[in-house]
Parts: sequence; structure tokens; C-alpha cells
Amino acid sequence: MMYKMTFSAVLAGFLLIGCAGTETGTGTGLSKTQTGAILGGLVGAAAGGATGDHSAKRILIGGALGAAAGGGIGYYMDKQQEELNKELAGSGVEVERQGDTINLNMPGGITFDTGKANIKPNFIPVIDDIANVMVKYPETKIEVQGHTDSVGSDASNLTLSQLRAQSVSSALMQRGVGSDRIRSVGYGETMPVASNDTAAGREANRRVEIKIIPNPSK
Repeated sequence: MMYKMTFSAVLAGFLLIGCAGTETGTGTGLSKTQTGAILGGLVGAAAGGATGDHSAKRILIGGALGAAAGGGIGYYMDKQQEELNKELAGSGVEVERQGDTINLNMPGGITFDTGKANIKPNFIPVIDDIANVMVKYPETKIEVQGHTDSVGSDASNLTLSQLRAQSVSSALMQRGVGSDRIRSVGYGETMPVASNDTAAGREANRRVEIKIIPNPSK
């Protein structure tokens, strides 16, 4: 009886995924992570039921483990984002997700003094928290980007953005994040996220961003 229930659950899952694709007309209609997790969970549930121990608990454990494996890099990034959200709550650092890339936006006003590239002492504990999470999740690449507003010359802004990116990169490496994972780059004033015509816009543009990217070689 349990074999029939397990087989029915797997079959229903595949039909559900197929229907999602039919309705959207764009593949499954689910992200790769969602699809992988569903399929992994179904296979895990089937494996749990096939071991001879047909208890609901056994099948649920098999499903959970299968979902984690099926989710792949998406699941890995989900867990990393979850920890970053927890550690950085109330710090002023914004944690955002774009696909499988995690973006950390660190406003320059809380990270650096005006015109300086040395990280503010009161921001060091936040850097500690970021580094601790990154050390726990080594299967990613990290790009540290420096950005400025349009006040000042192009050349001075470019130099300042590069120095700030290098400061954050160095701080992460000093805390155990592998140097082979990190790339630092300064963009100066070339990539604004708001208008430089207002004080609020210029403040938003003065920032350092950390992009945490899945390692394609893994």
C-alpha cells in the first residue's frame, strides 16, 4: 500500500511540474531551484519508502534530504542568504537576491568617513559577521565593488572607489576568506543607483557592494 502511495506522490509531482510548464509556456514556470527541490524531494521520498521502513517519518526525512540535494546551488545560496539576513539585521547593510547572486549593499556613510578609504572602527563588527558567513560557505566567488557620487573629478572618484573596494576585500581576507575567491574593482561614478542631483541620491550612490556569486566550477 505504501509503495502505491509513494509512487502516486512522485507521479503527481511530475504532472504538477508539467502542468506549470504548460500554463506558462516558458518551460516549467518554476525556477531551477524550485524544480530541482521538488524533484529531489519526490525522489527522496520514494527512496525513503523503498528502504523497507514505510513509516511516514522515514518518507518525510527522505523527502527533505532529497529536496536539499535537488535544490543544488540555489539551496546553498538560500541558506547563505538566511544567515546573512540574520547576522546583518539592523546593521544598515541591505541584503538582496538576484537569481542565485546575493548582493550586500553597504552605504558609504556607515562604512567610511567622507573622502576616506579606511573602514570606520564601529563598522568592523559588521565586517566580522560578513566574513564569518562567507567562511562557512566557501563554494562562492566574491566581487567587491566600490562606487561614488559625481562630486569631484572622474579620476579622483575612480581612485577612491578602488581604494574602498580594496579595503573591504583586505578586511575579508584578514578574517579568513580565501584571496582566490575575491575580486575587488572600483567603478567610480559610472554606475549610479539614484540621481546625483539630490543629496539623497548622492548618498545612495556612495556605496560598496559585495556580490556573492555561485562558483561555476563547482
